[in-house]
Amino acid sequence: MELINKTIELVKQKLEGTESGHDWFHIERVWKLSLKIQEKEGGDKLIIELSALLHDIADPKFHNGDETLASKIVNDFLTEQNVDSETIQKVIFIIENMSFKNRNDAPENLPLELKIVQDADRLDAIGAIGIARTFNFGGYKNNLMYHPDIEPKLNQTKEEYKKSNGTTINHFYEKLLLLKDLLNTKTAKEIAEHRHQFMLQFLDEFYKEWNVTF
Repeated sequence: MELINKTIELVKQKLEGTESGHDWFHIERVWKLSLKIQEKEGGDKLIIELSALLHDIADPKFHNGDETLASKIVNDFLTEQNVDSETIQKVIFIIENMSFKNRNDAPENLPLELKIVQDADRLDAIGAIGIARTFNFGGYKNNLMYHPDIEPKLNQTKEEYKKSNGTTINHFYEKLLLLKDLLNTKTAKEIAEHRHQFMLQFLDEFYKEWNVTF
């Protein structure tokens, strides 16, 4: 527990003042979701907890696209805490391979611990919380909320996704509505069903209000 508590302290310090969709409360939800999934699916609890807590310690989109910074911070911190090198490498592997944008580059036969943390992170991107986070981030980037003449860009490459400044509503079709079918574990898939339906209901209501057809 001392290691987990020190990790929490580090994360809170590093993420202080960050955009609220990727702040400590996002990390806390992913951590709790990971533990809930782990209770039913198994896996190494310590690796899951550390990976969940550290997975956004230096999100590249807030660090000029640097995809190496997080691994360096994690390696330095866990080494200072006398964590064994095998555990450190497993945590770094999870952090480097769990993101949506890297899904086509990830190796095959991913470890259960990665699947669990990835599922937890994706669950926090859908449902009511996912809707709130999406509009918050769209506002942070000053993106349009919606434009009826701008179509979603499906099947984006990693570079296209990173540079995308599309509308917030389009992001539902470009990412959020895809996540349910990208989940790994039975437990996560069960949790996702209601959250996915909630997003569909939201979109239906949004279009009715936008077009004044209610």
